[in-house]
Amino acid sequence: MDELTPNNVPNVNIDPETLEIQPPDYTAEIVDILKQALSPKALRDKLLDYHENDIAAAMDLCEADERKKLYHVLDSGTLSDILEYTENIALYFGELTIRKKVEVLSMLEADVAVSCLKQLEKNERTTLIDLMDDDSKREIALISSFDEDEIGSRMSMNYIHVHTGLTVRAAMKELIEQAAENDNISTIYVVDENRTFYGAITLKDLIIARENTSLESIVVTSFPYFYAHEPIERSIEKMKNYSEDSIPVLDPNNKLLGVLRSQDMMEIVDDEMSEDYAKLAGLSAEEDLKEPVTKSMGKRLPWLLVLLGLGMLVSGVVGLFEQVVASLTLIVSFQSLVLGMAGNVGTQSLAVTIRVLMDENLSRKQKAGLVFKEARVGLCNGLILGIVSFVFIGFYLFLLKNEAPLLAFSVSFCTGIAMLASMLLASISGTCIPVLFKKLKLDPAVASGPLITTVNDLVAIVTYYGLAWVLLLNVLNFA
Repeated sequence: MDELTPNNVPNVNIDPETLEIQPPDYTAEIVDILKQALSPKALRDKLLDYHENDIAAAMDLCEADERKKLYHVLDSGTLSDILEYTENIALYFGELTIRKKVEVLSMLEADVAVSCLKQLEKNERTTLIDLMDDDSKREIALISSFDEDEIGSRMSMNYIHVHTGLTVRAAMKELIEQAAENDNISTIYVVDENRTFYGAITLKDLIIARENTSLESIVVTSFPYFYAHEPIERSIEKMKNYSEDSIPVLDPNNKLLGVLRSQDMMEIVDDEMSEDYAKLAGLSAEEDLKEPVTKSMGKRLPWLLVLLGLGMLVSGVVGLFEQVVASLTLIVSFQSLVLGMAGNVGTQSLAVTIRVLMDENLSRKQKAGLVFKEARVGLCNGLILGIVSFVFIGFYLFLLKNEAPLLAFSVSFCTGIAMLASMLLASISGTCIPVLFKKLKLDPAVASGPLITTVNDLVAIVTYYGLAWVLLLNVLNFA
């Protein structure tokens, strides 16, 4: 066992109060290194000890002069790896020299390079593309040919492919040659002489196979794949069903174009979840913390205008029950209670429904079962909460407000029944609206929380005041 000396004791931080081991703050360490007056070689050697993600995080905390030191000492390949981890790639890319920009663009993943180029002025974008090598130009042109919501716009060219008819030994040799340019080697894709996708081989199977074995005998021909023009949203479930490091992307003629890597899949799923979350909040797109106020307004205002119109409709419906409110002002006190519970239940049903509808293979019977289940849940919850409301509101009006027992418990009965009915209808609407949107080929997340809440407000208002008008004014004559 080695003896511990001051030079080989691990760098461990311990909180003096809790005596717990604190994880090292690599970001702060990198920032401190960039502030030091080190020679280029010493600075480079120190930086290469850290992960690219940590260096990218440290760049956000550095001044422009400190970042320029980093640009000078790191080669373009390392720099491109770092920039792929940052959310401020356009800012940092703009700080590079023309030569460095061209080199970094050529080494970035094609989809990242396209995203970066789109943020530049047209003249600069044209100049940089003209200076790039032919292979990079072809990759950027290919990625740019797809819409942003298609699988092809997110695929990578970082993969290994071999041709059918080779032996294992020949395939291994081909792997070694291509690995110099592409480091995504865990899965090797097999194509025929026309580049038509044939199947895939895992690196493990290729290594343990006998060298003179034919490649076809170890190829998995039932390997999953995507078509480049498939919508990203419809492909999410397929991504989640496979745990492959990468999935091939094909053109309409089944020729191999690229691959969708596991990190690309994670980003796609995260982006789609963020987009759906934004829609549930009534936004037209996900917001960025640093984006301009006018841009944020543009994302929110369309939905707010729609909701304003629906809100006016709700107010108009309330106006129809003006006689009820004037004759029995007491019931206004419990309007927000009924409306709030209906909105909450509708939003819960909406969230459950959108999650279930992510399964593209959901049958009509399963959708009907979902509506029936949510209706039962709403009915049961409404029954329990209606009874609780009936008891508590009745005693509240009778004991604390000194109302007559008949009036107190008639109002609480009206509130309880309205809550039961509105929660049942809110559960049904919160399920049926996104199912209907899905049927119409619209994104069910567009049936956002604010929209469902406003619709349920309308249902709850009609139920509550309609019941009060019939029961309290016409039957019991409390006017």
